[in-house]
Amino acid sequence: MFLSCPPSPVMSIDCGCRALLNTRVMIMPGHLTPDQNEGLNDNKKLLNRRRIALTTPTDYAHRLNDILQRRGAEALWCPTIVVEFTDDTRKNVMETIWEDNQSLLDLYSAIAFTSRAGITALSQALEEGRSALLTTEGDPFVIGALGRDAQLLKNLRICRENPRVKTLVPSVATPEALVNELGNGYGRKILCPVPHVLGLDEPPVVPHFLSALRAKGWDVVRLNAYVTRWAGPDCAQSLLCTEGIDAIVFTSTSEVQGLLKSLHALGMDWKMFRNRHPGILVAAHGPVTASGANRLGVEIDVVGKEFNSFNGVVDALALSLRSNSEKQ
Repeated sequence: MFLSCPPSPVMSIDCGCRALLNTRVMIMPGHLTPDQNEGLNDNKKLLNRRRIALTTPTDYAHRLNDILQRRGAEALWCPTIVVEFTDDTRKNVMETIWEDNQSLLDLYSAIAFTSRAGITALSQALEEGRSALLTTEGDPFVIGALGRDAQLLKNLRICRENPRVKTLVPSVATPEALVNELGNGYGRKILCPVPHVLGLDEPPVVPHFLSALRAKGWDVVRLNAYVTRWAGPDCAQSLLCTEGIDAIVFTSTSEVQGLLKSLHALGMDWKMFRNRHPGILVAAHGPVTASGANRLGVEIDVVGKEFNSFNGVVDALALSLRSNSEKQ
């Protein structure tokens, strides 16, 4: 079952991969525009019965799975990383936000989120205290987030309670775009809830993001608000045992690294994986993930051009699959 998602039937396929088949996703009235609905119908024809593997962790998997299934695909969820909150990360967040039940947020001028998990971690901590989070007078307190993740900001207590808060969502959902939108820091302090990576090499995305903020004059405070860890040596086993996979979608560099590490543990490498699945298309959610995959030796065939949501990579994948079919 996915977090924040209605229960879906799950069936076992081959060596244990959970195939999310025949689930019905309720689309609330007004959620999609007529143009978007028209696009969904067209793409459903393109992805009908296509078997698409996704390696994303739980906090994003339900969204990608829903999009794939609405387009008629058979989604195979085989996560290669796990995102979780631990006692240590909860302690980190609480000690950063609260001291003797008094909020410490007035020490900052901004908060910059690069993930849903970071927003969730801070949201939980903010609910623990009862005192005011910010003074009501002063310069705007900026809270930035990327793409659809920004929808979670409305749940933050600080956004509900304080008129000083200004939310910032760049039109392009990349850390670089967020840095540019935040502008010059002039020595002001910014809080950045990010992952503590375990069992994998930390991808350069977060370090580059923090460095770019510093270059803009921000006094950056890194907060390890949650853990991203490898899903374990057997996490790729299901992909090896499942036949007929048409494509695999990566939404982060860590997922790619997790898959490669599992393949190595199973006595295989990326070339052997592609040979096992001839014709498989490899898709990346956006250019940041594609660049990270290429650095790891994983060639990407399809890159989503509109990456404020997963619709971009799914649409690009559908077009590529249609193009390949027409050539055959």
